[in-house]
Amino acid sequence: LLYGGVFGYAGDTKNPNGKLRLLYEGAPMSFIMEQAGGISTTGRQRVMEIIPNIVHERVPIIMGSKNDVQEVIDEYTAWDNKE
Repeated sequence: LLYGGVFGYAGDTKNPNGKLRLLYEGAPMSFIMEQAGGISTTGRQRVMEIIPNIVHERVPIIMGSKNDVQEVIDEYTAWDNKE
């Protein structure tokens, strides 16, 4: 976080919902990241705001320093607006 950077485990064509489980991996890492001053998102939604539908629900994760993750969020927004 001090020097920037992004950790990403986004969805792909094989796993569009990502591979990390929300309750066991995504939310705990997101909580720590946000407490340390970073951001954690799916690219479209803050991870800590997701209400799970099932216990093993999977989500894409992008987390890191605020400025770097904001660039990723901006790219997702531009992509969504292009469609």
